[in-house]
Amino acid sequence: MTLRTEQRQHIETLIRLSEGRDARPAGCREVIRRSWQRCVGEYRLDPGQPREVRVLTRQALQEHREPVDELLHVARAGVDQLYAQVARLGYVLLLTDHRGITVDFRGQREHDRALRKAGLYLGADWDERYAGTCAVGTCIHDTRAITCHQNEHFDATHIGLTCTAAPITDPQGEVIAVLDISALQSPRSQESQNFGLSLVNLYARMIEDAYFLHRYRDSLILRYDTAREFVHLNGRGLIAIEEDGSIIAANGNGRALIEAHLARWPAWSPQRLPTAPQLFDGDLGDLLGILATGEDQIRAFRVRASGTTCFVTLVEARHRRLPAPTAHACAEAVPALDGLAADDPAMNRVLKLARRLRNEEVSVLVTGETGTGKEVLARALHDSGRRAGKPFVAVNCAAIPEALVESELFGYLPGAFTGGRPRGMRGLIQQADGGTLFLDEIGDMPLALQSRLLRVLAEREVMPLGAELPVKVDIRVITATHRDMTQMIAEGRFREDLYYRLNGAQLRLPALRERADRHFVIRSVYEGLLAERDETRLLRADAMSALLGHAWPGNIRQLRNALSFALATSEGEEITVHDLPEECQGATLAASSIKTVGFDGAVADDGRALHDLLDEARWNVSLVARRLGVSRPTVYRRMRRHGLVAPNHRAGG
Repeated sequence: MTLRTEQRQHIETLIRLSEGRDARPAGCREVIRRSWQRCVGEYRLDPGQPREVRVLTRQALQEHREPVDELLHVARAGVDQLYAQVARLGYVLLLTDHRGITVDFRGQREHDRALRKAGLYLGADWDERYAGTCAVGTCIHDTRAITCHQNEHFDATHIGLTCTAAPITDPQGEVIAVLDISALQSPRSQESQNFGLSLVNLYARMIEDAYFLHRYRDSLILRYDTAREFVHLNGRGLIAIEEDGSIIAANGNGRALIEAHLARWPAWSPQRLPTAPQLFDGDLGDLLGILATGEDQIRAFRVRASGTTCFVTLVEARHRRLPAPTAHACAEAVPALDGLAADDPAMNRVLKLARRLRNEEVSVLVTGETGTGKEVLARALHDSGRRAGKPFVAVNCAAIPEALVESELFGYLPGAFTGGRPRGMRGLIQQADGGTLFLDEIGDMPLALQSRLLRVLAEREVMPLGAELPVKVDIRVITATHRDMTQMIAEGRFREDLYYRLNGAQLRLPALRERADRHFVIRSVYEGLLAERDETRLLRADAMSALLGHAWPGNIRQLRNALSFALATSEGEEITVHDLPEECQGATLAASSIKTVGFDGAVADDGRALHDLLDEARWNVSLVARRLGVSRPTVYRRMRRHGLVAPNHRAGG
């Protein structure tokens, strides 16, 4: 065999490596260097003796194809799709078994002879032990996707090739096949193959998941992803389960989730796996009932090992129907609480506890950032319990002047103090008799009054100002705060004994930006505002996208204000992104409000250009705002700045 200069130089590099004269060849990647060392040290391959391509006979090839026949059937569609994308770039496609034997092949017939000679053909053996360092063989050894580019190959006859391979593993994580694309010629730079590496890895995962779904088609399968939109299309995680929640098998992403769980909570035996409800921090009924919830049949769960949110759907077993949920598995419907959330895991935990507490007399402390809906939850607790129909008295401790808090809460008799009502006044605590007293922003209650409130809770009686005898009251107390009560206690600003009286049970509301059901919250608030206004207006997709992407530091209260603003100022039959307050429009639109360009290229912040645009649009401010990509208030501000007034608003107009 006549060797080219480049091949001879490559052989010399490998000989120096084998003799220990150059343990780290310049520019050689670590993964390739380790493979070269295996070739000379473990496999005893001679770099100076290039090997002929080994191709199996038809009978031997059939023996390799039979064990993977089911995989070949499942993989066919993915193989064809990948080859259609790479064929025009000069690539061929190989699918090998776990020993590196090519059991399926796609290539162009006009290059048949050259491909056979290079070993890029059906039946070719690409085991690292025979062919040396190569994408298929090294991928099998390291169980990882890899590109072996030109002179990274061990055998000198292969250094013109570029090959990229990714493993396909079974549900136990063992390599059962390798997907590879190879080309006879390519650019010199190894980085030129980066996109091919991503593409092959993607299709290998798709084939792996299709094989998993086929193999466990008679089992229940949980399919999940971190993005709701991708769950049905290409959810990354697959976990096959029994109807009792025990895990049968999982794909690569699912196995990683199980391993992360076991890293935090090790099993007491190697054979024992966590159950699916443990992984997803939920009830078995929640998992098995996914298909009966929501329009998209997807439910959000909190991953117990990481605390992150993922979205799960259920793939039903073929020829098997899930048993009807038992009465125990079905949570009792509580409309007042059920309407507060969709499938956010944190909110569902809060509401699950709230259902248990709704008929109890225990005091409840609701915590969370400002605007998260603490009073709404408190009222829902009241409306869903045995005190529904009785008074619900809400008191904002931060809104009442300190001088009036005592009289407002406890009431007073006639003549108790100068300036009081002649007939006296029943305090808010007495007004809540038989029902619920909600003390919002309890952290702002003056320290002096905390002692009196403690007595009310302990004795269930209130002493109005000027009275000699206490008055019995039957109340349930719910409090709320956005403050760090532990810190306030440490600083002496809140009584510890009162805190423990109030904190019989704590419900923490998540911030809106943390909720997986933001779409539901936005829709609920918007529909509520429409009902109040007795209107019917569409919330367009661009507005919804902007609302979903906003951080909402003011939470649901800020959301309600933003939607109220849009409804009040919009002139159209639908709410668009341009109708929202500027801070809610997203970075792109916010930037465009600094300097925008009209149709003719004139800067719209120029008075003359803005006048022309308004005149062309017949002074329809909404239309001009949409054309400029800004909000209507921005257009109005610029009109005022330049003294522009619509003709029908001018004096005498």
